Amino acid sequence: MGQSHTDPQSTPRPVSSEDAAIVRGFSLKNLPDAFYDDPYPTYRALQSADPIHRMPDGSLFLTRHRDLEAIYKDTTRFSSDKKVEFAPKYGADSLLFQHHTTSLVFNDPPLHTRVRRLIAGALNPRAIAEMEPGLIALVDRLLDDMQSRGNVDLIEDFASAIPVEVIGNLLAIPHEDRAPLRGWSLAILGALEPFLSEDVQARGERAVSEFLGYLRRLVADRRARPGDADRDVLTRLIEGEANGERLSEIELLQNCIFILNAGHETTTNLIGNGLELLLRFPTERQRLIDDPSLIKTAVEEFLRFESSNQLGNRRVVQDTELDGVTIPEGALITLCIGAANRDPDVFAQPERLDIGRSPNRHLAFASGAHACVGLTLARLEGRIAISRFLARFPNFAANGPAHRARRVRFRGFTSLPVTLA
Repeated sequence: MGQSHTDPQSTPRPVSSEDAAIVRGFSLKNLPDAFYDDPYPTYRALQSADPIHRMPDGSLFLTRHRDLEAIYKDTTRFSSDKKVEFAPKYGADSLLFQHHTTSLVFNDPPLHTRVRRLIAGALNPRAIAEMEPGLIALVDRLLDDMQSRGNVDLIEDFASAIPVEVIGNLLAIPHEDRAPLRGWSLAILGALEPFLSEDVQARGERAVSEFLGYLRRLVADRRARPGDADRDVLTRLIEGEANGERLSEIELLQNCIFILNAGHETTTNLIGNGLELLLRFPTERQRLIDDPSLIKTAVEEFLRFESSNQLGNRRVVQDTELDGVTIPEGALITLCIGAANRDPDVFAQPERLDIGRSPNRHLAFASGAHACVGLTLARLEGRIAISRFLARFPNFAANGPAHRARRVRFRGFTSLPVTLA
């Protein structure tokens, strides 16, 4: 069973000439195709040779677990607000700029605090516990449908269908209106990639516009016919806090989009990545079949080993120092979650999948004030989906090549064909 190391000041690791060459050529805006399939050799090289790496554009790329933890916990020196960074990327008048600079994840207090409190209130332990029977029924319906066909795509037919339904239920979106949700989410999140083509930006703009148009109608209907604020997140956001403080219309609409995006892509990737890892590591698959009680630690290990969200970002708001490196006010920082989750100073044998690993201090859900507000729900979805799939189809096998999304920030598959055998 894997154990975590505890000494934060580890012995410097030797740097090979190969690692040094990888570091010299590293840029998020000019990545080789092989990186999308397996970024971890690059991350290991950066972690060993240059863990606080200065990029060609002057920003910093961080790969050590302890550095990411320190930044997550320090909201005074490191800001999540993206207005300065996203204005030149999208244009200050664009819908993508409006969305990403208004949503919960890319904001500091007080907006972050107000929105998080409202969403968290609807995702309390009792509410999530009450979701479990419906989630089991949904997963079982999907499994029944797949069993009748034999050959399926685990992303299209299973992993992506679960969070869309869960988030649709949270916002009480009518079932007949849910078909466009996944496409909108993929287009908006695709525009967060470090390299933004005109086509990707245009798709993202169109998705925000269409989603806003739909939400305006949905919000108007919910104002007229409120739901149960203890379970309906949209009603809770509309009604605001007990002290009467409410979100503006734009804050309300854009954070509804955020809820879908945050709950959809990362959970789809968790389920898809987890099932692909069970294909890739048959010994660990058999271990989970023999002892289904390992599903909780297995899901945590899937999150560590193939983090759904690989990158985060911060802006330095005052001159500071990190591990002896001076960082000036205004510097942009990329936090490499995928690298930190395989840091050998924290995880014994980090390149080994160990479904019983404990403790497991991964950062797949970030940490501190910006820890994922829906992490308990995501874990529940992952546990139920993967455990019930494996119980029904223990001998599932690959049925053609899997296709990864060509993304740096979000790591997952667009297609994972299998035979259920």
